[in-house]
Amino acid sequence: MKSEKLKSFNYAIGMFGTSIPINLLKTYAAIFYVDRLGLKTTQFALILFIYTFIDVLDNPVYGFLSDRTRTKWGRRRPWLIIGTPLLVLGLIAFYSPPEFLAGQSLLAYAMLFYILTGTLDSVINANYGALFPELFTNDASRAKTNAMRQAFQLVAMIISIALTPIVTNAIGFSTTAIFYGILGGVVIIHMALTAREKEIEPDESKPKLWDSIKTIVTNRNFWIAGFTNAFYSAAMSLVLAGLPFFVKYTLQIPDAQSTFLFASVLLIAIACVVLWAWLVRKHQLLPVWRIALGALAIAFIPLYFAHNLVTAIAASALVGFGFAGVITTMDLIGARIMDEDTRKYNVRREGIYSNALGFMNRLSGLFTSLAFLLIFHLFGFESGDNPGSQPGTAARFLLTIFPLVLMVISLGFSFFLKFKQNHDTNIEAKNTSDD
Repeated sequence: MKSEKLKSFNYAIGMFGTSIPINLLKTYAAIFYVDRLGLKTTQFALILFIYTFIDVLDNPVYGFLSDRTRTKWGRRRPWLIIGTPLLVLGLIAFYSPPEFLAGQSLLAYAMLFYILTGTLDSVINANYGALFPELFTNDASRAKTNAMRQAFQLVAMIISIALTPIVTNAIGFSTTAIFYGILGGVVIIHMALTAREKEIEPDESKPKLWDSIKTIVTNRNFWIAGFTNAFYSAAMSLVLAGLPFFVKYTLQIPDAQSTFLFASVLLIAIACVVLWAWLVRKHQLLPVWRIALGALAIAFIPLYFAHNLVTAIAASALVGFGFAGVITTMDLIGARIMDEDTRKYNVRREGIYSNALGFMNRLSGLFTSLAFLLIFHLFGFESGDNPGSQPGTAARFLLTIFPLVLMVISLGFSFFLKFKQNHDTNIEAKNTSDD
């Protein structure tokens, strides 16, 4: 029992490490470059647009290479050990632009290190995600471990999102990136060194690229889950990127008070992860997943009407409730898709599936890019130097209206997902020990 708990803990804490760097990058990139350094919203939208297509291309390649890796240290560990320091350096560079940069040179610098840091995050998360169905083989152990790792992710979000306005006001973005990068990197390395991958059988065949691509492309559940996740991810990306704008331009309160809104989302989410995990254990996964998506969609309605810090905190708490449900169930859906593929074809390719689901997730960049373009064209919000005549309305649109539309689409896709009725990963647990 102790070894099972330690195994779950060592893997779950990895989510704390992977979340710290990417949260700082995705949440504060816009407010740092657009509002502070004067990059235009159209230029920032261009970065997101280009990054999305690069990520779509590189994700399947990373997963394929990971699945075919054969070393005495395992398939995933070498990628995690090598990729983590590079991720940390990319994050630090992104938030440490030379002071003389401006205009096109600032755009080029931001684009280079945003894409570099983002693609290294893809390497880390694909290999981390691929370990999940391999280490934990039934719904019970997956629900327990996933609840733990989502709790670690939410703690990481409190640090890297909610507390960041206070931290950056005290020590600046560059030093914050150094501190967060090292903290996250150390935890990722710890997870990589303690995770015990399954030994590769001598006669186990390596996945073939064309066969893997063909299988994924023809997998109906992959596309449905992927698009569901992409629209959800876009909605939450806009929540993270839009909240600082909402605080400054809509509520017109000090920037540091965005900490209270982020904290209300994340603390409620931490408390509710246990509830959603219990629901998964007691009920069927798919209905619970859909209820979570619906709850998150509905939460954006009261947030639209928030007009001061108190009402915004109350509405943000509802977002946290729905958010907790989605993060508790989404990875379990992905694991089931990988299980079905392994059973059907007798080939282990969790890496390419994890990355493929990851690149669907990265498609959210298209929608977040569109959102920033729309606030320029609809409301004239160009940058912090020129926010237009309706910056408060623009920020409200960015945070509530567009995410609500995205979540309604996400929920709609979820109803097309179906698993075989005889699927039960708990049956596998009778023959496979989690130790």
